[in-house]
Amino acid sequence: MGRPWEADPETGFKRRLGKSAQELGATSSGPECPDIWELQNGDIAVIGRDLTDSLGTRLPDGVSISHDERLVVIPRRMLIAAKADIPHA
Repeated sequence: MGRPWEADPETGFKRRLGKSAQELGATSSGPECPDIWELQNGDIAVIGRDLTDSLGTRLPDGVSISHDERLVVIPRRMLIAAKADIPHA
């Protein structure tokens, strides 16, 4: 039995949610990372620091990371800035 949801590798980027890392002062050089994007199919893409190896060893009970998943971290201010762009339904 397959998973109830799979990421679509063929979808494209629709729009940034919130502000860029440069606008928020979360980067000192360029527009490389972190970021939050709505994809054309409605899914959300998050670009952040990969902390799977460190935080992944201390997950709360009932939480797991699949072999094809990564735990990424973004600045709190980035998610707060994106709140107004995230649909309610």
